[in-house]
Amino acid sequence: MPAREGAPPVAWRVTDALVPYEEALAQMEARAAAIAEGTADELVWLLEHPPLYTAGTSAREADLVEPDRFPVFRTGRGGQYTYHGPGQRVAYVMLDLKRREPDVRAFVSALEEWIILTLDAFNVRGERREDRVGVWVRRPSKGAGAEDKIAAIGIRVRRWTTFHGISINVEPDLSHFSGIVPCGVSEHGVTSLVDLGLPVTMPEVDAQLRAAFEAVFGPTRDA
Repeated sequence: MPAREGAPPVAWRVTDALVPYEEALAQMEARAAAIAEGTADELVWLLEHPPLYTAGTSAREADLVEPDRFPVFRTGRGGQYTYHGPGQRVAYVMLDLKRREPDVRAFVSALEEWIILTLDAFNVRGERREDRVGVWVRRPSKGAGAEDKIAAIGIRVRRWTTFHGISINVEPDLSHFSGIVPCGVSEHGVTSLVDLGLPVTMPEVDAQLRAAFEAVFGPTRDA
């Protein structure tokens, strides 16, 4: 889903310190509005959050198993309950689909492809599922048909400008996911690159995220 010819490269920002969710949301909303107005370039923002849960527009109260464990934020993105925390790379994706392809389904497919290409760089086979969003890996060591979620997708589109985005589990505390039913899926688990036996660093993941993003969406520049 590259931008039309002549469009500027996508700005690429990485924040190393943990970013409070409300602060990130405010910055993301402001940038998305500016992109829609044509006064700012597209942006991908990579960061980590303190431990928290977010509730998407389809979240069911019963899926919040431990409501007092971490702060819970209601958000306008699609999807259900998601965990964010240290060791998980969150990528907020603010793109103008009018410059690309005004098709939300195609955009979600492109995000999945971005994640799958990133994982492939670490010899991890990420897979799509027709009946649930996100990227999954098979876990035959856990039994026949077992699979775990390694990456989540939750987006919102306003005036054909995207915001929110994806998260990839690099080395989060996987026990923190037990306070929710992640994305409403109880019959499968969650995993991370480190849990799969790959002791990779966040900068290594970031480098592969950027290379894969450029393969799917086009060139980037440092923000």
